[in-house]
Amino acid sequence: MKAKRKAAAKFAIGEWLFRKALVWSAVGMLFLLGGILLTLIWNSRLSLVRFGFSFLVGTEWNPVSGEFGALPFVVGTLLTSLFAILFSIPFSLALALFLGEYYRRGVPSTLLSSVIELLAGIPSVIYGFWALFFLVPIIRSIEMAVGAPPYGVGILTASLVLAIMVIPYSASVGREVIGMVPGSLKEAAYSLGATRMEVIFKVVLPYARSGIMAGILLALGRALGETMAVTMVIGNRNELPHGIFSPGNTMASIIANEFTEATEAIYLSALFEIGLLLFVVSTVVNSIGKVIISRFSR
Repeated sequence: MKAKRKAAAKFAIGEWLFRKALVWSAVGMLFLLGGILLTLIWNSRLSLVRFGFSFLVGTEWNPVSGEFGALPFVVGTLLTSLFAILFSIPFSLALALFLGEYYRRGVPSTLLSSVIELLAGIPSVIYGFWALFFLVPIIRSIEMAVGAPPYGVGILTASLVLAIMVIPYSASVGREVIGMVPGSLKEAAYSLGATRMEVIFKVVLPYARSGIMAGILLALGRALGETMAVTMVIGNRNELPHGIFSPGNTMASIIANEFTEATEAIYLSALFEIGLLLFVVSTVVNSIGKVIISRFSR
């Protein structure tokens, strides 16, 4: 009896410590998030006071004259991220169905899964180098064919690179949720005479849609904050993009390009406000995505 009581007491103490560790971990994450936000707000206070709301709608970015507007970078970030998601969805969904429905095991599944994991682990600067020497000439030839200025770099190039980079994230999540669809539901559909395609579109995808949307949301968050690959191929022009072939800039790329050159206080503060704006945009997009996921899961 004494041994059982001691064991029960040890188990209770261990459970209490584990519960406290979980609570403090959650509190620590909140403090970390709050610390990041406060740091960005404090360091961007000069720009917030001086420019106010005009910083969000301004299109002029001229450190020499002290004029700073973030609208070109917000538009560039949203355009490249949204185009990247649109380009990546067909491929990531096809990969998820291939690995989660058709080939769950075997050599094709193992090989393709390894390739996806490898793509997810490649540094972004490697993607940028690859795009400069392979993708940019292709885009330039397309621009010459359609009569656009043959920059090669621009919104389209950056979007394509981002699409390739985010495919592994959405495909991996989609594969897992598709693989979790109960076999009884598919067998019931087959017993009623449904074809393989009908089972996929009427049973598998509706059941797994919330998880698929979660993977797309994860990919979108990855695309919003990507820096090096985008910086190398977007053209780095501090103007509103006039089209999909136009050079531009994102919030992450402008910080990467000009942070080391910011010697004046207001210039540095404006870059910190760009970082704060990127933080807010990412939070808003993720919040909207969670609302969409909750509606899809009903």
